Amino acid sequence: MKRFLIALAFLLPAAVMAAPYSGPLDKADIDQSDKVSLQRGAQIYMNFCLACHSMQYQRYSRTFDDLGIPADLGEEYLQFTGTPGSHKFSAIDREAAAEWFGLAPPDLTMVARVRGADWLYTYFRSFYEDDSRPFGVNNEVFENVGMPHVLQELQGIPRKTYERRMVDGEMREVYVGIKSDGSGSLSDDEFDQAMLDLTNFLVYTGEPMILERQRMGMFVIGFLLVLLILSILLKKEYWRDVK
Repeated sequence: MKRFLIALAFLLPAAVMAAPYSGPLDKADIDQSDKVSLQRGAQIYMNFCLACHSMQYQRYSRTFDDLGIPADLGEEYLQFTGTPGSHKFSAIDREAAAEWFGLAPPDLTMVARVRGADWLYTYFRSFYEDDSRPFGVNNEVFENVGMPHVLQELQGIPRKTYERRMVDGEMREVYVGIKSDGSGSLSDDEFDQAMLDLTNFLVYTGEPMILERQRMGMFVIGFLLVLLILSILLKKEYWRDVK
């Protein structure tokens, strides 16, 4: 009961104050045929996300095969739990995670199908420093998000940036966006590309057969068009002598 009350106290402000994001989303120009991008996205996910967020509906071996990753390299650099045939479960204890974060981190296998690629891409790049939050960060897309900025090592410390500009004849502080302090291992452009790769990987994970589905769809449409032409010709042949 005590643990429940602690979790409720942690989540209540977010539940009361958070509202669905209705602002603009950045376009995630992803390419599911770009295996290099998918491999980079897989590396980011396995190293920064899998510690807390499982992908329990996909196996390591499936990822290695689909993305063209040699099994030995995949096992050495991307597989931190289980065996190649295992599903991707996080190493964190769910009860402990629920106590630390107020709620156990969700499984992200299908997150791209739920949220959409543009939402994810914008979300990854919308963390900003906020000392009022338990982990010292907040997010413009997901207000009062209950997780740390695990990618800060790559991005650096992101801060909301303001500039003095002339507005209606007066000089005012105008919000211009989130900027990194430059302490991360990646430049701004490199970080944006890394988040695009991560988004690309999550889209693949949500539907590994997406390229095959699209390829088969073209054949099905072609077959239906041919069938339509044959049906029209057959109809004309049957009704040719009917006046």
